[in-house]
Amino acid sequence: MAAAVSVTAGAVLAAGAFTAAPAQAVTAPSIVAQGGYVMNNANGKTLYTKAADTKRSTGSTTKIMTAKVVLAQSNLNLDKKVTIQKAYSDYVVANNASQAHLIVGDKVTVRQLLYGLMLPSGCDAAYALADTYGTGSTRAARVKSFISKMNQAATSLGLRNTHFDSFDGIGNGNNYSTPRDLTKIASSALKSATFRTVVKTKTYTAKTITKTGSTRTMAPWTNTNGLLSSYSGTIGVKTGSGPEAKYCLVVAATRNGKTVIGTVLASTSIAQREADAKKLLNYGFATI
Repeated sequence: MAAAVSVTAGAVLAAGAFTAAPAQAVTAPSIVAQGGYVMNNANGKTLYTKAADTKRSTGSTTKIMTAKVVLAQSNLNLDKKVTIQKAYSDYVVANNASQAHLIVGDKVTVRQLLYGLMLPSGCDAAYALADTYGTGSTRAARVKSFISKMNQAATSLGLRNTHFDSFDGIGNGNNYSTPRDLTKIASSALKSATFRTVVKTKTYTAKTITKTGSTRTMAPWTNTNGLLSSYSGTIGVKTGSGPEAKYCLVVAATRNGKTVIGTVLASTSIAQREADAKKLLNYGFATI
């Protein structure tokens, strides 16, 4: 009898040790991206870092701050109509930039511009928003003012390794952030219900008003964030790419009531940035 009890106790101890093992066995993943960061969105606790405070070009992940600044405007009217200027179209053509294919002369609401900004990563939409919400008597002055607001917002978040010199990520040599800072920007932006709605949307079809007053149904905008379709619980946030930035992704996901948010910068391809991000999210949920 004593022997049996002893064996049973041993078995229970062994079982206990066995069940505890997986939690101890979670090891930090190896990612291809040059920089990475993950945190618990509820309390800001760091869960993973890889060169998390190294300044890098951010590509279109810059547009998270563009949206944040717009949504922070006092008395914001999301149904305000903005007339698309030729300058916006010329800009995307000259820079071979990603665009929402906005039509010159069309009247587009601010809400639609936010979808055009965040889903197809429209630099034309970014220009329209900067021109609308900057202050000044010239377009150049308004854009400069808007970028200043982006930098003020970064300062107010306590970010010391972030600076913007563009409204869309097509920088002039002084547009940079870090995985940690971008994650904090996204976390702050996600406090806006409008932002949350936009960035979790897979496709959106805008109906704009033409010069003649008729309604134009735009070709659908598709979200460039592939994790919305391939990683359960994904709620955003934004992709980025460029010759200097390589392939970037700021991503957030919610599972079992817990939200993990993180960033990968300078990965090697679209597929690789998504693979890197999935590894970081998995690790975040395993350690949160």
